[in-house]
Amino acid sequence: MSDVRAAVVAGHDSFAAGLCSAVARIVGPAHGLVAVSNEAATPDEIRTALEAALDVSGATVLFTDLPAGSCTMAARRIARARPGLVVVTGVSLPVLLAYVTGSDVAAAVRTGQGAVAVVEGGA
Repeated sequence: MSDVRAAVVAGHDSFAAGLCSAVARIVGPAHGLVAVSNEAATPDEIRTALEAALDVSGATVLFTDLPAGSCTMAARRIARARPGLVVVTGVSLPVLLAYVTGSDVAAAVRTGQGAVAVVEGGA
């Protein structure tokens, strides 16, 4: 499947699995995303899990939930050792949908930023 865009999604508890599940529901199960959780994991265990997910998937993009969270800290350490790895923090469903359907990373991030809105009562 040449149209599958591999990426690793990492975050707290079941955050990553939930996002990957939502993407699968919307675009189908062959979306190329691999979920990694930090649940009950040490920083070294998170790094090992991320490296394994990157190796198995062949992904060069790693999406994380929080800019200063444990998954991002591990991802940044990995990126220093893996030239070409792109780490994107603050991932959301619109970002992942844009990415797996063909947008480059920068365009996917812009899509996610544009999807954030405040809707007040009565609007």
